Amino acid sequence: MNEENPSLREKLSFAAKGLVSKVFPKPRRAWLPTGCLKLLDTLHQTLPSMSLIASDFSYLPDVSIPGDRAPLVSSKKDGKTLDHPNYLDAQGDADIFFPTDFLLLEQIDHHCSGFSKDQMKRGAFKPVKSRRTIILDSAAFMEEFGMPLKTRTKDGYNPLLDDFRNTKFYLSVPTHNKNSLNRM
Repeated sequence: MNEENPSLREKLSFAAKGLVSKVFPKPRRAWLPTGCLKLLDTLHQTLPSMSLIASDFSYLPDVSIPGDRAPLVSSKKDGKTLDHPNYLDAQGDADIFFPTDFLLLEQIDHHCSGFSKDQMKRGAFKPVKSRRTIILDSAAFMEEFGMPLKTRTKDGYNPLLDDFRNTKFYLSVPTHNKNSLNRM
């Protein structure tokens, strides 16, 4: 509204548009990890009792492509990095980095392991998971499983704890609950 005193019609039109946009919001663009789904489905079919440790970027800075979980598309030319505003613009030697939504990864892992099929059994008080999972940021993972005391530099910097703050670890192991489900 550029005018200082908008007409009643303009006010009503603006209010109606605001109401319609809240009732019927525009769909947001989202990037789905179909490759991850195929990988986990194959792994669970082949190795149903596998343990999994995975690490990836949880977010990427300065992504210009719109949408949830959008990729960062980047290439180097003459020693300079160029980020592309569209994945279709990157021809040839561009790198495409997707951030991992670790909560979505957990849902996909449980789905592929058969958890979604066995969520509720008669007489069960709550869903019985066939896998136990945990998501840790890299510093917490390194504190727990690394040797951070041996990697600290003289000035106090510790690459295990201080670098890669935009990465996380996903750990997934089978539980013994699955066998008890079959007996019910």
